[in-house]
Amino acid sequence: VNCVRSGNLLFLAGGIPPLDDDTFLGKVPTDTSVETAQKAARVITLNRLAVVKDKIGDLDKVTRIVNVGGFVNSEPDFYQHPAVINGCSDLLVQIFGDNGIHSRTAMGAAALPLNVSVEINMVVEVEA
Repeated sequence: VNCVRSGNLLFLAGGIPPLDDDTFLGKVPTDTSVETAQKAARVITLNRLAVVKDKIGDLDKVTRIVNVGGFVNSEPDFYQHPAVINGCSDLLVQIFGDNGIHSRTAMGAAALPLNVSVEINMVVEVEA
């Protein structure tokens, strides 16, 4: 499932970017640039927040972004995974201010589903 609620926490499954074109496909940085992968991370974040809104009805009920897990489909000698996932983290802070500051994992992967460049999951705290 896309989202599971346990108490005041929402655990969101990994989200991927839209597949309507190949902009967000392939390995970073050879098939897609760091900047394009950052854009993919922002798009995924907006899609994950849409899942949150669908689950709780209103994003004003979000009290904190707790954790973000970011995965980058990257070449073995690529080490800028945090820069890619900053596309997500920076957007969450823009939207939620200090409540958007979160713990995070940013890591490389040999491959991701459907050859997407980025996948992101989240844990979000919401009002009771």
